[in-house]
Parts: sequence; structure tokens; C-alpha cells
Amino acid sequence: MKKVLTIAGSDSGGGAGIQADLKTFQERDVYGMSAITALTAQNTLGVHEVFPQSVEAVRSQLDAVLSDIRADAVKTGMLFSSDIIEIVAGKIREYQLSNLVIDPVMIAKGGASLLQKDAVLAMKEKLLPLGAVITPNVPEASAMLNNMKIASIEEMEIAAKELAQCGSKAVLIKGGHMEGANSIDVLYVNEQFYHYQSKRIETKHTHGTGCTFSACIAAELAKDKSIPEAVSRAKAFITSAITHSLPIGKGIGPTNHAAYRLNEFNSENE
Repeated sequence: MKKVLTIAGSDSGGGAGIQADLKTFQERDVYGMSAITALTAQNTLGVHEVFPQSVEAVRSQLDAVLSDIRADAVKTGMLFSSDIIEIVAGKIREYQLSNLVIDPVMIAKGGASLLQKDAVLAMKEKLLPLGAVITPNVPEASAMLNNMKIASIEEMEIAAKELAQCGSKAVLIKGGHMEGANSIDVLYVNEQFYHYQSKRIETKHTHGTGCTFSACIAAELAKDKSIPEAVSRAKAFITSAITHSLPIGKGIGPTNHAAYRLNEFNSENE
């Protein structure tokens, strides 16, 4: 049984963050563990309040898990502050962990800030050099590159190459925020570009897509898939989850983490 650790915020609404990650790990047949960096009071209407955990609480969770169970892959989500980022980076080095997937969570779907401004520099300097894959969406990639314009596939490729200079082995820029009939994600790894395309799904219920996508990549890397293979499986997983998203609550509903498995099961039994 491969083991994957998520270091992220808790979403009380269950659609994103730690909750989405653990659901994804379960669906991809890996053992999920967690270290919570912040508690959020959150539902489909948005993030109402954020309660960051202390540096000591984050450090203690990481030491407890990693000194005993360890991890075949690690995924980071909402890290909130530069202090927490430094602790996480230090523990990644201390325990010599590989297969680190970094989802640079900055802004919630409803617009709430989930990363302090001074933490962006800490992430670029302390965490990205340790990463196997970093998975920003277009607005996050732009913010990390001093508001660089990203409005085409070519500009996504330029941005991915620029972000790779921070030290991560691979950069995946997600194209969900772009316009067009198809959603195209751009991966840059080993000086090569890969494009992952799916038909754009007309739904507002996309809460937790970034968390779920990156968690699936981490699960696949833990199972010894290559980075392009892991991204390909994760693209199929998240596309299915969005296609069959759940219109619950009064706002932006979550994706359906079980959809990919159920579709596979139904296909096998037709």
C-alpha cells in the first residue's frame, strides 16, 4: 500500500482542501494522511473565516506522521503563511521526501485570499526547488510571475518554462480559466511540453478541482508513474469528477470524486 501525505487547509464544506485530497487518495487506492495548516469555515457560498494553525501544530503533525509512517508522495495545498511554508520545506528536506506535488493555493473560488502576500516569495524560494510538480492555474501562475500576461497556449508554455527556473522538476499550468471549447493544460518537464486536452464542461460546480487534480497526481507518482503518466491519469480523473459534479448547496458545488471509479466499473460491466 503506497502512502500519500497532504499538507493543506481543512474545508468544512468537504469539497476542497484536506477533505478533497483524502477522498481522491481513497479513490486512487493509496493510503492518505494529513497535516492541517488552517481550518476554514467554508461552504459552497465561499470561505467565511480562516483560522491558521500554529507553526508548532504543523511541525508536530508532520513529525508524528513522517517519523512513523513516512510517505511515498506528498501534496501541499493551502499553506497560508511564510512561517508554515518554511516549516514544511524544512521537514521535506529533513525526511528526504520525494514526489512532492505543490498546488500553490492562493485564492478561493469565491475570491477569499488563502495565501498571505509575503508567502509567495517564500514558496518560490523555499518550496519550489523541492518539488516534483507544481500545479498553478493561470491566475496563480501569473501572480507568481509578477502578473505576467497569460492568454494563450504559447504564453502558458512561456510561463511554465519561467516557473521551472524556480527549481521544480516539472510545471503544470492548468487552463481551466482560459476561454475556448476545450480545456488545455500545459506540462513542462525534461525540457519538453505536453498538452492535455478535454472538452470544456459547462457547469459552475467546480469547487475543489485544483485540490483534486494535484492530489491525484501525487497518488499516481506514489505508485511509480512517470510525471506525464500521472498527469494524464489525473486529467481523466478530474474531467470525470467535473462532468458528474454535485449540485449541492446554494453556491458552487463540489466535484464528484467517485465518478471516475463508477464510470470504470460501469464500462467493465456493460
